[in-house]
Amino acid sequence: MTAWLDRVTGRVTMYRLVTLLLGITGIAALVLSVLGELFYTPLELIASAAVALASTVVANRVFALVFRTMPHLESSIITGLLLFFLFLPSLEPAELGTLAIAGVLATASKYLIAVRGRHILNPAAAGASLVAVLQLPSAGWWVATSSLLPVTLIGAFLVLYRTRRLSMGLVFVAVSASILVARLTASGQSVAESVSTTFASYPIIFFVGFMLSEPLTMAPRRWQQLTIAALVGALFTVPFMIGPVFLSFETALVIGNALAFLAGQRRGIRLSYLGKTQLTPTSWEFKFQPERPVAFRAGQYMELTVPHQRADARGSRRFFSIASAPTTDGPVAFALRVAQPGSSFKRALLDLKAGARVRGTAVGGDFLLPRDASKPVLLIAGGIGITPFLSQLGRDHAAGVERDTVLVYAVSTLEELAFREELREERVLLVSPARPDDLPSSWRWIGAGPLSSELLAAEVPALTARAAFVSGSPTSIARARAALRGAGVRRVRTDYFTGY
Repeated sequence: MTAWLDRVTGRVTMYRLVTLLLGITGIAALVLSVLGELFYTPLELIASAAVALASTVVANRVFALVFRTMPHLESSIITGLLLFFLFLPSLEPAELGTLAIAGVLATASKYLIAVRGRHILNPAAAGASLVAVLQLPSAGWWVATSSLLPVTLIGAFLVLYRTRRLSMGLVFVAVSASILVARLTASGQSVAESVSTTFASYPIIFFVGFMLSEPLTMAPRRWQQLTIAALVGALFTVPFMIGPVFLSFETALVIGNALAFLAGQRRGIRLSYLGKTQLTPTSWEFKFQPERPVAFRAGQYMELTVPHQRADARGSRRFFSIASAPTTDGPVAFALRVAQPGSSFKRALLDLKAGARVRGTAVGGDFLLPRDASKPVLLIAGGIGITPFLSQLGRDHAAGVERDTVLVYAVSTLEELAFREELREERVLLVSPARPDDLPSSWRWIGAGPLSSELLAAEVPALTARAAFVSGSPTSIARARAALRGAGVRRVRTDYFTGY
């Protein structure tokens, strides 16, 4: 089931998936309106959607011109759709005007409330909060209705599943729902009525699925994300005033975003491009020299920003695992697969000239080996998924750490075998279509695959006693995880990126 979900949701970028799911929710609302299941008329829905989208798309183009950057169309569409679901649909010019102002303010927040070209606040939440500060009609979150709940629930699940934030979502739902149910029960409702009211009348599911889950405004470490989710869940349910502003759902998210920013990489990371090396017919290694030392832990990722003309829907930012070991002054390396024709970002990366400057806008991730080096580990890499393991193994060697490590390295062809020299001294079990002629002495070819429970149990010593780490494409991760679970390994850490 998980492999199927990975294939289905992985066919499009995260931006495209969110756009599609919000669009489907909007169509469902229109159908329900026609059927008389919603309070709002179809014309009110269409007019509000048009104003929300027009205000964010046009404002995004204007601000992009002012700040001399490339507008991200899909991002502005998502912001517009979110605002459409937040503000009550109407045909009244004053209310449509408020919605348009919210769209402009939301877009402005991306450019004005930003550090290193990365916005700090969820744009839709920022726009709705600023409208309240201006004493204009506040967001009504009309999306919180029982008739839309099934559609919203499916959409929220798919977003949280794709972003690997289900645990964060459960923490938020558990905290916010339990407080609301307790309050409603204390006011005289039965427990069943309180649960029904909580999920049918409060935007818990929409909030956590489409707004709290935004990766760009999230803390870098999992424990930080869970802590902030719990805090926002509590603020979500507490009605009080901050000056003239009523603490609303969107205000709770803005507070959470600010805390996430404080928990993350706040100092600008400026990188000077040193050059690239082709590793395989489809993969390259890129090296950059930081102006100042970059603090990261082996196995973490960095978000790179490479501005370029005619950026496609994936934009000018991308997350990559760091391939180099942490150092005080050395270069930072990234290795990635470049498929043809490739995204505009990767084409721009390939076209960089030595000395070109790029920015790193975030460092984070929890794909970290155990602090206790006596714990044996199993590393499984699919293709270019070898990247974070290079950093981890390099860090251990540099620090003189001796760890019982087995690396299973699976490649589709022998030509796709990268970093052979760097891994020559490691204990590697190779899965490839054929046995290489010049296999390093510490390596062993264990067959053409596919990776299975039986193969892992037969080839990896003390398999179930090892902490397992898997890195690669969504499909290879799903297969390896299934094989490990089938062999009795209960805890598997994966290195996964969402495609934002």
